[in-house]
Amino acid sequence: MAASTYSRRSFMTAGTATLAVGAFAAGTGRVAAAQTGSSARDNLAALDLEVMTVTDTSIALSWTTYALSGGPVEADTELLLGPADSRAPLQQVHFDETPVAMHHVIVDGLEPGRAYRFEARSAGVRAIGNHVVTNLPGSPERTGVVRTLVPPPGRKIRTIAVANDIHIGEEKSGLIVGDFPPGASQEPGLPPYADVMLSGMLAELGRAGVTELFCNGDLTAEARPAEVARARELLDGFGEKGRNWWATRGNHDRPHRGAEYSSCAPYGNEHFDCWGQLFTPRQTMWSTDVGGLRVVGLDSTHVDSSGGLIDPAQFDELDRVLAENPDQPTLSLTHHPVTRDAQWSNFTGPPFVLDDADAMRLQGALARTPGSFLHMSGHTHRTRRGPADVRPDDSRAPTEYLEAGVVVSYPGNYTLITLYEGGYMVNLHRVASPLALRWIARSRHTYFGLVPEYLLGTLADRNHVAHRDFSGLR
Repeated sequence: MAASTYSRRSFMTAGTATLAVGAFAAGTGRVAAAQTGSSARDNLAALDLEVMTVTDTSIALSWTTYALSGGPVEADTELLLGPADSRAPLQQVHFDETPVAMHHVIVDGLEPGRAYRFEARSAGVRAIGNHVVTNLPGSPERTGVVRTLVPPPGRKIRTIAVANDIHIGEEKSGLIVGDFPPGASQEPGLPPYADVMLSGMLAELGRAGVTELFCNGDLTAEARPAEVARARELLDGFGEKGRNWWATRGNHDRPHRGAEYSSCAPYGNEHFDCWGQLFTPRQTMWSTDVGGLRVVGLDSTHVDSSGGLIDPAQFDELDRVLAENPDQPTLSLTHHPVTRDAQWSNFTGPPFVLDDADAMRLQGALARTPGSFLHMSGHTHRTRRGPADVRPDDSRAPTEYLEAGVVVSYPGNYTLITLYEGGYMVNLHRVASPLALRWIARSRHTYFGLVPEYLLGTLADRNHVAHRDFSGLR
């Protein structure tokens, strides 16, 4: 992925930013690259500004251009940037005259811990954040100022990826019950959007040199044989199962009833487990070691419910594995969120997430494990950190609990966790291939246009640093 690069002496463009080619919906208009002055500015709005990713040396932001008469419109892409402590005018760090409707720019080469002023523009019109979540006090979309992170101390060790809610085979996004509310479908003639998003993410991980990926549930739409086979095919193209990628089961991947599943292995008297044949049997925990980092994945699925549970055998196995080396740095995964904050803040309530007794038992096991530093979940499709309900008995920092954003549709995220000797950095990245951006722009208007308010989360939830002792990792 190319990016615009900042140097301390000057701004320069190194290649082009990742931009969507063409419009994301039929009937998209265009503002010509040569059009200037009041004509373009008076007929265009640049909205949906989102500062998605902030690392120690880079920022990534997106926005969309619309005609005032309605509908998306293509225009050029421009970003101005400068140190916030300087009185000098902002300098242009990126400009691309290619007409696009959804704009995505990455700027690299920034200084850690430094604040920068920025202005995103198309056809001379400044992009703004027009949602509540991007107008919270201190949000960069509101202030026009963003501060890069300060990485943990010590040597950088490795970066791993976590992705959830991939939904291979899904044909309509944004549905809650039946066909309500109105959802979004892929444009005719384009590849299935779930394939677009997973393929785009895997390509980005490859270019970034990330060789370990943990898929945290809902790899498929409904675990049909073709969906399971396609998910496995795409992941096998990334690398080897158990060496380069691992997967937990989500509720969409559960055993199903019906003739279309009958070619798969029977599960009980009425169900067939297509997902288990190619991935992992139901209610089976796995653990792996990545350079000294212990990663544990648990199956949190019911057979016939969207909510979550963990059976006693998995808890016994978890206790055994954690007791082998309680101090080993440990990342744990369940598809279902496990905090009471998640129970009461998701819009469908406690039955949608992990059973409370199981959640408290899991938190208790992690609280007794000094090496446990992060538990990640998906399922809600949003990005949100929740407080630990069960905390360690001593002064140790509790495990961080993070619900990570969805891959398959808006906001189109995956998580990179960068490990240092002195801690870790979490960054959610937007899948930024041209077709991915086109689909993200199309699917952002589901839930009657309210989906960003529920799913995007705060900048601090998407990007943050925590200090831990990882000096024994390699």
